[in-house]
Amino acid sequence: MKFYLISDNVDTQLGMRLAGIEGKVVHERQEFLELLEEKMHDESIAIILMTTKLVQLAPEVISELKLRQKKPLLVEIPDRHGSSKIGETIDGYVSEAIGVKL
Repeated sequence: MKFYLISDNVDTQLGMRLAGIEGKVVHERQEFLELLEEKMHDESIAIILMTTKLVQLAPEVISELKLRQKKPLLVEIPDRHGSSKIGETIDGYVSEAIGVKL
């Protein structure tokens, strides 16, 4: 089982490659969704990392896949240019799910 990166940024891809994680750089929504679909069916991939900017291209698709698919795990990562508020997003999901503001 391995990781795979889908990035909109060459620097992020290079950093992950230095850590032994293969990946591809894409910029367009359709290109991103096609690659994601392809990698979702690759049995050797356990975790797909995606940069925040790409997730923002198709948030409804990503949310649906996270709810529907057991494997692979889809993980949003910030790139070096963005200030990601992933923690706030997670807090929002939890608060909405349990009905209590954290």
